[in-house]
Amino acid sequence: MSRIVLSTESGADLPKDLTDKYAIEVVPMHVIMDDKDYPDGSLPVEHIYDYYERTKKIPSTTATNVHEYQEFFSRIKAEHPGCTIIHVGYTSKASSSFQNAVIAAEEFQNLFLIDALNVTGGLLAVVMYAATLLESEPEIEPARLIEKIETVIPKSKLAFTPGSLDFLRAGGRVSNIAYLGGALLKIKPCIELIDGKLVSTKKFRGKMNVVAEKLLREYLTEYNIDRSQLYLIYSLGLDDSIKQRAEEIARESGFENIRWIQAGAMISTHAGPGGFGVAGLEL
Repeated sequence: MSRIVLSTESGADLPKDLTDKYAIEVVPMHVIMDDKDYPDGSLPVEHIYDYYERTKKIPSTTATNVHEYQEFFSRIKAEHPGCTIIHVGYTSKASSSFQNAVIAAEEFQNLFLIDALNVTGGLLAVVMYAATLLESEPEIEPARLIEKIETVIPKSKLAFTPGSLDFLRAGGRVSNIAYLGGALLKIKPCIELIDGKLVSTKKFRGKMNVVAEKLLREYLTEYNIDRSQLYLIYSLGLDDSIKQRAEEIARESGFENIRWIQAGAMISTHAGPGGFGVAGLEL
């Protein structure tokens, strides 16, 4: 049987130890800053925050283009002759990356694309489900693996809140009125992936330590998340005491494995510093 190779975009925020352990291939998305194009992963996140402090502008982000996908898939095929590639992609509702992958895939055989309809930890949860299943069942047929992955996509639940509204405001993601009201009242939006789209579903009032706990508790109440694995997500700048409290709540809620995921440059460009999120798979 030919080998199955899993791949995804950098917007999944997969830590290097996991990509190495499960041999997951990752293609970078892009951050544009000072008129320079930086592949996601090549740019320290701190540079994004420094750029904003200096200019009061946020970098822009761009999708992986068709040519990059062609090179990416060609390299995998060259390194693993006869392999089957299963690419679990960043939501098509928030980026053109997946459509570009679809165009590039026309040149290849035994290449299958799955729209995960999620980002960062929500996408990571789907990719890691596929990776651990493949590890436990190395002889699984590609069609069966694809079927199982597609089954868990609706079960991947992601919720996060930004540390401040500055990046959302600067990027035109909320109105100035909403920004000013939120800043004055210390209101932070909870953003979730609904049918692949980023949607503000509720608002929390208070300091970040209060907001993060409310978000996590409401998330765990609303969704029956598989207790075998939970992903907690943070962007640089989140206070360690908040991280410690979130982990305590997760353990009290019966989670066996808790993994912290740092938002990369692509996600941090939209979420800003000090953000908090949670992701997992529903039973």
